[in-house]
Amino acid sequence: MIIVLKNGHEDIIDEIKSRFTETNEVFVHNNRVAIQGVSEDDLNAEEKNAIDLIIDNVPAAVQGSRLFHPEDTVVVTPHSQIGGDNFTMMAGPCSVESAEHVMKMAKVAKSGGATILRGGAFKPRTSPYSFQGLGEDGLKFLRAAADAYDMDVLTEVMDQDHVAMVEQYTDIFQIGARNMQNFSLLKAVGKTQTPVMLKRGMSATIDDILNAAEYIAAGGNHNIIITERGIRTFDNKYTRNTLDVGAVPVLQKLTHYPVIVDPSHAAGHTEFVTPEALAGVAVGASGLVVEIHDDPAHAFSDGAQALKPDEYRAMAQQAFAIRKVITTPVEEKSEVKL
Repeated sequence: MIIVLKNGHEDIIDEIKSRFTETNEVFVHNNRVAIQGVSEDDLNAEEKNAIDLIIDNVPAAVQGSRLFHPEDTVVVTPHSQIGGDNFTMMAGPCSVESAEHVMKMAKVAKSGGATILRGGAFKPRTSPYSFQGLGEDGLKFLRAAADAYDMDVLTEVMDQDHVAMVEQYTDIFQIGARNMQNFSLLKAVGKTQTPVMLKRGMSATIDDILNAAEYIAAGGNHNIIITERGIRTFDNKYTRNTLDVGAVPVLQKLTHYPVIVDPSHAAGHTEFVTPEALAGVAVGASGLVVEIHDDPAHAFSDGAQALKPDEYRAMAQQAFAIRKVITTPVEEKSEVKL
């Protein structure tokens, strides 16, 4: 149950917390109080008198729900604001291959308008014999490249034992699709205040990812970014996954967290990345995270889906243009030049 208090009655919050916290989960956001396992009959007369609205049938992922937190969450990092009215470009190689290469890719990412440099130092691969990443050295290279171009770092953390180490180098933790329901890892990043980009699992429903985000929020970390990166459907012959563009507005209706799109892992092939990226922008995503490489044929991982520098810059230019169109008031649209 969520109760919305009348203006001037916020003082009742402390009383509600003292009465219910011992036996129930109680969450507070401004003048809204969510109480798990409580009905209106459990409230006393003073509490009922202070209530403007009662919302029943609250989802399990209460802290991420717009019913509890109506305003957009904006995740703030040193060089980026993600969510709300902002549009954020994130780009970089799939894997950090060397100090020199990631520095070169940081320059390319920045040239396309990215404020966040992505790159994997620890790589969850389908085959145990594939390149697994450079580990902490890769993190150092990634951090140095981002700092050189005034960008933030986004990198994957795969294991709860690595959280403290990865946190030293990153501005945003990435939780990959394979780890979306690694609840020990979600709890571990939830105990930090470092932003978390949570990717939707390959077969995850909307409720699945919202509940995964709730594990992070339950630990006290509300700096959460949700990423749609494609799901498994009937056919993966022509694309790696199916980009569920419809999930973007659905998630934006249900949760206050920023929702971004990863077209690289959805498409799996360079020729489809740009169209899927632009589709994500068109449905209102708060940003894109894309993979780039100057020599995809010799990339250490996922070269088939990496955009070459010129392809990336062209895609980024179109993405920002589409974003401008869809966010421009109707009466001003005739003045927008693409």
